[in-house]
Amino acid sequence: MLHSSSAGPCTIESVEGGFLRRPIRMASRRFDDAGMVTAETAVVLPVLVFILVAALAAVSVVTAQMRCTDAAREGARAAARGESDAAVGQIAASSAPAGSAVSVSRDGGTVTVEVSASVALFAGLGPSMRVSDAATAALEPGLDGAAAAQGGFGGLPSGSGPRGPP
Repeated sequence: MLHSSSAGPCTIESVEGGFLRRPIRMASRRFDDAGMVTAETAVVLPVLVFILVAALAAVSVVTAQMRCTDAAREGARAAARGESDAAVGQIAASSAPAGSAVSVSRDGGTVTVEVSASVALFAGLGPSMRVSDAATAALEPGLDGAAAAQGGFGGLPSGSGPRGPP
């Protein structure tokens, strides 16, 4: 006589003279994960590329902003020494980003230099951002704003500049 009862992954069958244990053959529950890596990479890769491009665009904008700041400071220092507006514009433009605009304004004993530039976010494709900065400096003692704007050293004897005699 054959009686069977299930006890976990094995079947215990009673046979004449004792019990017989037989393993149960179960369908394979192991899933094949080989395709999951490809699917996950296909989803994540575009996101990583986007993050990389956005980070490079941010670095480009920050670099242009820092160059505008440096150019405005150099221009303000040159103007404070008594350089002409044209020379100040050339000095500031030499360290500013390509295609930047430089403006010089004088107000009594101070001079303000503003540098602004347009920065393409994606290497010439798509939108661009405008960055700018300004620096103000006091004119050196003995200089007046009108003479310094023309490149002269207002109020100083001929042949001597703000840095002293030649």
